[in-house]
Amino acid sequence: MSILVTPETKILVQGITGEFGGRHAKLSLDYGTKVVAGVTPGKGGQFFEHGAHKVPIFNTVAEAAKATGATVSAVFVPPPFAADAILEGVDAGLVLVIAITEGIPIRDMVRVKRAMQGKKTRLIGPNCPGIVTPGTGEKSTGGCRIGIAPGYIHKKGHVGIVSRSGTLTYEAVWQVTCKGLGQTTCVGIGGDPVNGTSHLDVIKMFNDDPETKGIIMIGEIGGNAEVEAARWIKEHCKKPVAGFIAGATAPAGRRMGHAGAIVGGAEDTAAAKIAVFKECGIEVAATPSDMADALLRVAAAKKVNLA
Repeated sequence: MSILVTPETKILVQGITGEFGGRHAKLSLDYGTKVVAGVTPGKGGQFFEHGAHKVPIFNTVAEAAKATGATVSAVFVPPPFAADAILEGVDAGLVLVIAITEGIPIRDMVRVKRAMQGKKTRLIGPNCPGIVTPGTGEKSTGGCRIGIAPGYIHKKGHVGIVSRSGTLTYEAVWQVTCKGLGQTTCVGIGGDPVNGTSHLDVIKMFNDDPETKGIIMIGEIGGNAEVEAARWIKEHCKKPVAGFIAGATAPAGRRMGHAGAIVGGAEDTAAAKIAVFKECGIEVAATPSDMADALLRVAAAKKVNLA
């Protein structure tokens, strides 16, 4: 099984006619993802063509969803317009909106979060690499790739990965693949201070998924999301969990990379989060190169076969 998306999930791409959105729509199509529609206001009736694929373009998300049955959107819309693009997906009743866009103003995201209260749509991101559920074909094609993650490094298997960092997600995926294992689903939740889905949300989904046998959780300085997830894991999760916290050398009060990666207090530091991880039974990777090995260590201790 997988979480959030499957190889059968129908996807629409908001911003498919832009250079960035178009490039990644092509890579998703190559991976076998069911990209069934694009949305660009004013370009309805045109087509996005790639090889044998001819994807219809619509003016609105509602039109695209009604015509194609798409339930998930990938947002590749410039920052000034991205919040409205997210809310358009919410208004259309989509199950999931994945906002790849970086640089959306925090004030806009506060407005989005408020407007989404009580709605059925789940938001992943913004400023995230997206989601990959690997397939079973060559280089795991035939799966579902939404966003910007390199599909070819994935392999179908039993490890769930959740991360605030895009590049560290890819590093963890590649390590797991190189160990001969594979992934159920990989979720990049994004590094912005106001986002739609937390570490804990994803951890709960992995915990409930019978095919996910082990979990890698990657965090960084800033905020308390990783601590919240770790405390829940200690009380409720029986699966082996390995973790890594980026930003151990970051000076206090300075933003490092992500908008949300800034230490505001004693509990926001890498050292504090690592201490909580250890207290909660999460095997901590000392360096990014140790993430898969950390999971294997805790799995061996719990006598769990990840293959």
